[in-house]
Amino acid sequence: MHELALLGTVIILAIAFDFINGFHDTANAIATVVSTRVLSPLIAILMAAGLNFLGALSGTAVAKTIGSGIVGTSVPQEVVIAALIGAIIWNLITWYFGIPSSSSHALIGGLVGGGIAQAGLNQVNWPILLNKVLIPLVGSPLVGFIGGYIIMNILLKIFANLSPKFVGKFFRQGQVLSSAFMAFSHGSNDAQKTMGIITLALISANQIPATPFHVPLWVIILSATAMALGTASGGWRIIHTMGTRLVQLTPVHGFAAETSAATVIEIASRLGFPLSTTHIISSTILGVGASKRFKSVRWIVARGMIQTWIYTIPATIAISYISYSVIRNLF
Repeated sequence: MHELALLGTVIILAIAFDFINGFHDTANAIATVVSTRVLSPLIAILMAAGLNFLGALSGTAVAKTIGSGIVGTSVPQEVVIAALIGAIIWNLITWYFGIPSSSSHALIGGLVGGGIAQAGLNQVNWPILLNKVLIPLVGSPLVGFIGGYIIMNILLKIFANLSPKFVGKFFRQGQVLSSAFMAFSHGSNDAQKTMGIITLALISANQIPATPFHVPLWVIILSATAMALGTASGGWRIIHTMGTRLVQLTPVHGFAAETSAATVIEIASRLGFPLSTTHIISSTILGVGASKRFKSVRWIVARGMIQTWIYTIPATIAISYISYSVIRNLF
């Protein structure tokens, strides 16, 4: 009964994290399409919710990295609970202040903190953490920035001799597709983190075998639904930051940013890299803005976001470490 109670707690917290992740990261998919007024906020959110759900059903490579790669599958349930508490607290703090941060890296930091608290530094699979988390953490925003910058410049050259009215109409329609692609890619990467966590808890409770690592269908559907519902609830503070405070966007800029970001995220999802979709779309928006001129980007706002990204993993390690110590005393 004790193990089942802990498992139930993990599932409840994981669904709460997934829901919060949905509204925290709604801006990833729709900030640009809302700020350019291509779609109304309500229509954009409903579209994002549906495509988040479909994206979540498209694979489990990232779930395997989260569920078996960072701290292994032998950790007790208390470690998973501590990881989720750390990630949820950090997500709520950054959401309250309207700061786009990484739900993915909050969860990963939580796993690391809980694992260290339970069994020391040896509990963490450092090579996997380095190769599948930390290197992509640094590299993917750079790829996103460069990709956004290059695609925007290519589009400007292709459409340079056409009328602004035609270009505006063309990319208003095109941005609906790019926003949909972004929403799908967000679901394909972010919802898998919750799938991985729940599967890890099921293995720890001896409800399913550890090998081969397999995410049950009901876990996939549950995680996809929770993220879609969270997305449908919106995340207006962060939408405002990403859609208006970083750089003033037009439909062509939104199209370039979303297409670049979604492409990077989709490739990473198939390779099992738990990327931060927030990092990617933010960096592509910066890259697109810089293509006009570097002064057009509000670098002070961008600097604050980057500082939050840097703080995320250490902060969630600390919160989860403390949470594990408290949980051990309670249980």
